[in-house]
Amino acid sequence: MRKKRFLAFLAAALLATGGARAEESPESSHIANHDGKEIVVTASRIEELKKDVTTSITVITREEIETSPAEDLGELLAEKSIGHIQKYPGALTSVGIRGFRSDTHGNDLRGKILILLDGRRAGTGNLAKLMTDNVERIEIIRGPGSVQFGSAAIGGVVNVITRKGDGKPGGFIEQEMGSYGFRKTIAGVSGRIGGFDYSVTGSLASMDDYETGDDEKYFNSGYDDDIRGSVNLGYEFAPGNRIGVTYTHFEIDRSGNPGDIDENDRDDYKETRNRSVDFSYTGKTGDDRLFWMARYFVGEDMDAWYDPASSDPSGWDDGLPFRKKTDQQGAQAQVSYADKSFTVTAGLDWLNYDLEQNDYTPLESSYEDMGYFVLAKGLFFEEQLVFTVGLRYDDYDVSYDRDETSAETSESSDSFVKSFGIAYHLSDNVKLRASYGEGFQVPEAQALAADYVVTDWLGTKRYVGNPDLDPESSYTVDGGIEVTIDGFASSLTLFTTEYEDFIEQYEIAPDEISWRNQDRATVTGIEGELSYLFPVTLAGSQFFMEPYTSGTYMLDYVSHFDDGSPDEDIRYLPEWNLVTGLRVRDTGGFSGTFNVAFFGETLVQDWSSWPARDVVKGSFCVANLSLAKKFPLGQAGAASMTVKGGVENLFDRDYEYVRGYAMPGRRFSLGLRLEI
Repeated sequence: MRKKRFLAFLAAALLATGGARAEESPESSHIANHDGKEIVVTASRIEELKKDVTTSITVITREEIETSPAEDLGELLAEKSIGHIQKYPGALTSVGIRGFRSDTHGNDLRGKILILLDGRRAGTGNLAKLMTDNVERIEIIRGPGSVQFGSAAIGGVVNVITRKGDGKPGGFIEQEMGSYGFRKTIAGVSGRIGGFDYSVTGSLASMDDYETGDDEKYFNSGYDDDIRGSVNLGYEFAPGNRIGVTYTHFEIDRSGNPGDIDENDRDDYKETRNRSVDFSYTGKTGDDRLFWMARYFVGEDMDAWYDPASSDPSGWDDGLPFRKKTDQQGAQAQVSYADKSFTVTAGLDWLNYDLEQNDYTPLESSYEDMGYFVLAKGLFFEEQLVFTVGLRYDDYDVSYDRDETSAETSESSDSFVKSFGIAYHLSDNVKLRASYGEGFQVPEAQALAADYVVTDWLGTKRYVGNPDLDPESSYTVDGGIEVTIDGFASSLTLFTTEYEDFIEQYEIAPDEISWRNQDRATVTGIEGELSYLFPVTLAGSQFFMEPYTSGTYMLDYVSHFDDGSPDEDIRYLPEWNLVTGLRVRDTGGFSGTFNVAFFGETLVQDWSSWPARDVVKGSFCVANLSLAKKFPLGQAGAASMTVKGGVENLFDRDYEYVRGYAMPGRRFSLGLRLEI
């Protein structure tokens, strides 16, 4: 039934195009304003030139997304080697930036890298739940983003920006096939009719169990009915004033839930989904000096793990052994004033999470936060010197309810963070920048307000919350240089972060557990990016070649313990990561990318024994290749056909992002795309 509904959606999508061809706007393949200069929005919550940003920010363009074989955000960031990747079979991926990671299990408040969708919380730290088929670009803040977006942005922010319809109405349908029974159907429509714009994309995919680079069958690693959708609708009722609605949907009815490849349980499976709807209004005055945004959004994030061999039919939800569900709602409002040399933005964020989980210790909890922020930027000396400052105050409440028979407990706390930045343009091509930023993560509800008893194979223990817990906090200083000359672009950044008040469990009395602020960590490293775009004439045809490389090298990543224990290296943080490759395109519709991502040795925990012991997971590299050729159809070129192919793990390496969870061996894919 789900497949029939999806195919009906595809047919309706194509009929809605009216036979017209979508024409790309100048901004569709490049993030540019009328002067052709790159624009970003994440660093200050409003549109600004990337050259005036005082922090380290990376942009993955629409062109890069379209030429990548990645099927979701997790695969894309792994290919780009953005940081440390924790990738499991079964749609589960987190990303680490500068030593801090997003959290894949549960809501995004548990992570230290914040994932955004169009500037608001995506409601998950699992990157595999976010599609890339209807994405305009991805902006990544390297370093704290708590001043802009609140809790859980200690190490960085990943902002996924969806496409808006523009140009004449058009549509596409695409079919992909590949190794291990991979099938994917994608369709979409986009365009603009008067003041109404729309961009809609949907996909349906499935894949069988795969083999590793050692030709070992990894059972229960496939999935059925991976359904994804993105809808972005808007109406501009006056110049610069737009009402918008955005809907996103991710759902897998049944995906494999494999354990370690050496102890693979073949009957476990997982159901997972993430969906949200967003209502927004953006506006401005006729002189462009005053502009504003208001938004309300709701969403749901759910994961359910089944074990048919041991499920308890009398349990909650028809024998469901373990389920986590988060209902999210929030609102944003901000107003900005700008003149030639000064911009200030002030606003508020409201957020409410209701969390529910059912396992051997079921609980319900809620989180509510009201945040107030001010962001300002000044340009001096004919815009050569840029100053930025940001302030944010958050007041949050958490409540915790063990079960229906226990009393609800609640606690309140607050946080105040600030940031400063400076950039100086030595010339039109060279920029120096430096910044200071603070980040924070609020304590979980049960850490603040728990009061319950658990009996398991380890015995009986009582858990007692600590209402005096402080938020985990970070203090980051970085400085760098950026050089852009013709087709050459580069950046180099040195950063250091002091991370304090890590929240950990400890035994306050025999068989009585609580939480405390303990320990601190230092993370220092160098990160850089380098690319060069230049034309080459081969056999009478002109090609544009772009070799590129980017990476991070950690100089220091050590945890310091308040109890006097020896310092230790931070786990799950590779000493270095690097990506390098070559992008090629011509004026006749050909494009291709060869990409190699390297990950250095990483200290991890080996959970094959108890207690888990620290081990070093070796370094590895993964190479991907993708090629595409676009052919015009018809004399007027009103339609086109694109043939595309790709090879992932080109050299058939046996590798794993997470110890014990091997990734697929060499994978081939072939696709055909029709546009009208």
